[in-house]
Amino acid sequence: MELEQFIAEWTEDPAEVKPTFLEYKNLLESLEDTKVHFIARPGITFSLRGEKTSQDKRPLFVMVDVIDDDPADRWLSVCFYGETITDPDELGDFVPGGLLGEDGHCFDVDSPDVKDYIAGRIREAHANQ
Repeated sequence: MELEQFIAEWTEDPAEVKPTFLEYKNLLESLEDTKVHFIARPGITFSLRGEKTSQDKRPLFVMVDVIDDDPADRWLSVCFYGETITDPDELGDFVPGGLLGEDGHCFDVDSPDVKDYIAGRIREAHANQ
């Protein structure tokens, strides 16, 4: 319910990231053997976390964050464990200890053309988790 409320109340979107967030949400919900958790930290992030239910080594395989430091101009960051994805176009950033204390690989969704590329990384991380 909290996720639906967040989506409904998200009316200001000058960077037009809400549709991409919704695409990623729908993708995560469509993946087999996956639970989606929503964690709200207003003023910091609103986070979708994809968990593969058949494994218990890690609590998630992807974190889709709506960065909320400026609620009038939100943006998306999508992070993975470093070894679960490839980045052939080198669009992401290596973040040492950046994903729940482990090395992460994060992408800023800053243009429409990276949207599908990142969706491919979500599928890849799911398959490799």
